Amino acid sequence: MTQDINAALLIIGDEILSGRTHDKNLPYLAEWLNEAGIQLIEVRVVPDVHTVIVDAVNALRITHDYVFTTGGIGPTHDDITAECIAAAFGLPLTIHPEAFQRLEDHYGSADFTDARQRMAHTPKGADLIDNPVSIAPGFQVENVFVMAGVPKIMQAMLETLRPRLRTGRTVLSRALTIHAPESKMATALGEIQNTHEGVSLGSYPFFRNGSVGTQIVVRSTEMQKIDVALESLRNFCTEAGYLFEDV
Repeated sequence: MTQDINAALLIIGDEILSGRTHDKNLPYLAEWLNEAGIQLIEVRVVPDVHTVIVDAVNALRITHDYVFTTGGIGPTHDDITAECIAAAFGLPLTIHPEAFQRLEDHYGSADFTDARQRMAHTPKGADLIDNPVSIAPGFQVENVFVMAGVPKIMQAMLETLRPRLRTGRTVLSRALTIHAPESKMATALGEIQNTHEGVSLGSYPFFRNGSVGTQIVVRSTEMQKIDVALESLRNFCTEAGYLFEDV
């Protein structure tokens, strides 16, 4: 029987929390993981503070199959993710010889500054995550995958990870748009949720062109269960006199 595999995302960076940078990695990673059969079930955003990052990594890595981190592995003084991951696992921070060689070959000895050499630092024994975009690699320690915060680089790193990841069941979804306020169907939605095992219902109200409505998203790892729950929703709408359409 196929198991459920779950993951957490740790977004690292003061710039995210200040609003100066809008995170684009969460929606991409969530969709990518679901397609790979891995369910993203928790996300945290933390500042560039050593103790906060270490505590978050240690909390997440023991409660999730995988932890993905983004941000904080560049060449500047506030890029402290590598040393934090090392501290979380109780490992020394070392210069990874292969990462060092890749970066030196890329920049040339004359331009391989001390700042750029910081990007070769990893916890001892870490496995590299290839970076086809800008060379500087991410790295993996046990079930923690440390990636860049720049979306294009993060996305490229993800693709190199596919062979390393165990996969589970993909979460499927279908939606029904109902032209009625959410408040008028709350009781029925609860009853449908309780009577359909293995299905989750999400309710998302909207207001468009002077009309109030609600989109109901039905999720499950089995399409048959989704179809049965949707039929219950349609029957409820018909009996209540609410207009609806499948999305």
